[in-house]
Amino acid sequence: MQHNPGKDLLTAIEHADADLRHLSLQIHDHPELGYEEHFARKTLTDYLSLLGFNVTKHACDIETAFIAEYVHHGDGSHDASSPMRSAAMEKNNIRGRVRLLGTPAEETLGGKRPMLERGAFDGLDACMMVHPGQFDVLYRQPLGVGRLEMEFHGKASHASASPWEGINALDAVAMTYNAIGLMRQQTLPANRIHSIVTNGGQAANIIPELASMTTLYRAGTIPEMNKLQDQINEIIESSADATGCTVKINKTMEYLPLNNNSILTDRYGSYMKSLGAHFNTRAVDEVTPAGSTDMGNVTATVPGCHPVFNIASLEGVREPGLSTHSILFAERARTELAHKTAIRAAKGLALTGLDVLLDAEFTKNARDEFARWKKGSQ
Repeated sequence: MQHNPGKDLLTAIEHADADLRHLSLQIHDHPELGYEEHFARKTLTDYLSLLGFNVTKHACDIETAFIAEYVHHGDGSHDASSPMRSAAMEKNNIRGRVRLLGTPAEETLGGKRPMLERGAFDGLDACMMVHPGQFDVLYRQPLGVGRLEMEFHGKASHASASPWEGINALDAVAMTYNAIGLMRQQTLPANRIHSIVTNGGQAANIIPELASMTTLYRAGTIPEMNKLQDQINEIIESSADATGCTVKINKTMEYLPLNNNSILTDRYGSYMKSLGAHFNTRAVDEVTPAGSTDMGNVTATVPGCHPVFNIASLEGVREPGLSTHSILFAERARTELAHKTAIRAAKGLALTGLDVLLDAEFTKNARDEFARWKKGSQ
């Protein structure tokens, strides 16, 4: 009997629609902070186990991370008993491995980074994810980001009776903050630098002996990120010297700029267009302001793509006032329409992933492009 793998795959997703909607609502109604996603991890891993995935909970020594794998050996055998017997791999006897990675804390320290270092992404031909947003984007271009936490140490004294005996750590923070602000006008238009003061002292009548601040710096290339870090470090050290303070600098996070593999991205885009999605041109996408993501670190290691789907429209219409990280966005994410847009994006990713398994030339082209990018980025 002749089968159509793509059609079988879409049918499997449609059969799972009600279950996926239920999962989405459960997780939406139980919001959790980064590295505290215990409910979400359990909810997803329980479901994946029922589907026949081989699930590793607390993966990579991270409490809320998980790895779920499904392997089909192409000879009628596989490594788990799946209730979804009509899924594309089994029904069409497709040989390969599908790995779903539960990566926590994308908005803070980035769970993908330690998981990457601990081997969770090893052996993959491609890695793809999609992010909800207020518009449909193929070539989303998140900036790389680094975070510096600095702590200035001075000497306390009474601010009225003996200020000359003190060394003001807050002055060092103020100098650093202002100097970074002045430096910003000489950086590239796409770069971003933003800071907060995390400790400015304990009382106004005491010269602060300890003050601290955090700075995020973002750029579109690794060399430009390195340049910004060097410039900021010089400012920090100079501010400490000028005020007589000592300083401790701690780099607590770094996300690399996203490298969209055009072979994967364009194939996903073609499937999404066939399902009714609308996209801007690549030139427009790549100059649209974006945040940062730890998926950038992944795409520096394996061919990958990271498109965005509009949760508020199937026709590509942007809802006025809708933006990510807002209360309105959280409300829209719970709607039936948002679910439909997510299912469509899942179909696009799944069909692209199926091509990675079935089309050796397609997969080779993606790897070759990645190798050329890697060589040029060194």
